Amino acid sequence: MTKEILLTGKNITIEDIIAIGRDRAKVVIPAETLTRVQENRDAMAEMLDRGDIMYGLNTGIGWFGNVIISRDEAGELSTRMLRAHSSGYGNFVEEEIARATLFLRISVFAQGYSGVRVELLKTFVEMLNKWVVPTFYEKWSVGTSGDLAPLSQMGLVIIGEGNAYYQWEMLTGAEAMEKAGIPLVTLAYREGLAIMNGTQFMSAIAAFNVYDAERLIKQAEISGSMTLDVLNCVEAAFDSRYNELKPYKWQNNCAENIRRMLAWSEIMKQKKQNVQNAYSLRALPQVLWAMKDSLDFIRMMTETEMNSVADNPIFITKDKVALAWANFHGAPIWYTQDLLWIIITDLGNLSERQTNNLLDPACSGGLPAFLVKTPGLDSWLMISQYTQAALVSENKSLASPASVDSIPVSANQEDHVSFGTIAARQAREIIKNTEAVVAIQLLAVCQAYEFKKEFKPSITFQAVYNLVRSVSPAIEKDRAFYKDIDAIVPLVRKYQVLEEAEKVIGKLK
Repeated sequence: MTKEILLTGKNITIEDIIAIGRDRAKVVIPAETLTRVQENRDAMAEMLDRGDIMYGLNTGIGWFGNVIISRDEAGELSTRMLRAHSSGYGNFVEEEIARATLFLRISVFAQGYSGVRVELLKTFVEMLNKWVVPTFYEKWSVGTSGDLAPLSQMGLVIIGEGNAYYQWEMLTGAEAMEKAGIPLVTLAYREGLAIMNGTQFMSAIAAFNVYDAERLIKQAEISGSMTLDVLNCVEAAFDSRYNELKPYKWQNNCAENIRRMLAWSEIMKQKKQNVQNAYSLRALPQVLWAMKDSLDFIRMMTETEMNSVADNPIFITKDKVALAWANFHGAPIWYTQDLLWIIITDLGNLSERQTNNLLDPACSGGLPAFLVKTPGLDSWLMISQYTQAALVSENKSLASPASVDSIPVSANQEDHVSFGTIAARQAREIIKNTEAVVAIQLLAVCQAYEFKKEFKPSITFQAVYNLVRSVSPAIEKDRAFYKDIDAIVPLVRKYQVLEEAEKVIGKLK
């Protein structure tokens, strides 16, 4: 059954964004939302009738904010600014993020502070429900007044310009709207700036990043437990008596998860070869808890931004006053997405070091170098680990903080801008790289088990091993391993590793 999401502008969760972007959830407009939007539009019209000067409505914008525009020209101003601000560059954003961006923008409208017509709101909702997906470029935004260029290019479709996907076909905006049976809209005063002035593109990316990062950390926890298992590591590092002495909730949850995932392993019952194992193995609860705790904070900040009136100006219906300040500023996404990519970059570091423990005979406790049966003739996973190293190093290059930079624009009218969109986009790339790093670890840990088949691993290990082997057979001699990596990455990206583990041991904390 298709999920329905009420368009109220409030109580939006990251899971709602995933449902809109990926799962074709339907958007329903409650009557009270329509009433709120109409009353706000009426109040704004009264302000205009009494001669109020309102930024971006009957004035120019940015450096031209002091230039007065006649009421007759205000509708044309909306159309012209939408076109002029559609000045992005690069590749089109992913369809799921484009849909989420549109939903978040109209969620701002639904709160009743943006001064738009009900007609505009209904048309955007119809586009979502009929799967008309506006296309817009990924690059431009410096977070000045939010995501001006991406949101403007997105908005062109409603006036029959720009481009959009309809039934997975790229069309002009006019063609997509015609095929979907959605009438075009002629913009009225205020509506051009209303479409473009907010943080919804960066917030949409951030929502997907948080959702995917939470699941990636759990899957790295699974691949880490499998590495502990096949290497017969010292499980005392995960003893509840030890971990409870640091009373962090997530540390103790991680330790419990690992204990559950190692249960019933015959390998772990064999004589230990080490008194202690490497930090990347024995410090898993201490490192992963900090990642999970930080992600809780990032989720809270992201959802707060998603439920905020990130617009400019805003119109207070009751008081009939326009306020034009800086609610569009993307600082909350800016800072927290920097933190997110720091976390995921280090997750890649952790995964690569664990893989090294499997491949390096000085660390692997008797496993052959690079897990090769015929050394010299074959290389096996030697070069796959190079790929891990390259991805991890690329992540470090991408992880230069966006939040320590800013650049003035619009003749210094906008002299402190957020790079929230840049931060979110870089975090997304780091997540994708790290999914591949974890996939390569899974390739290695499953191959390591081929040398220990006389003992049963944990049921978690066995379930994930079977999943990996369904797309990547055991290695007998060198082959083109990019095919294995390409096959395993989707198991991580689509959370199938997590799902297989939770089928046998229940939900991970």
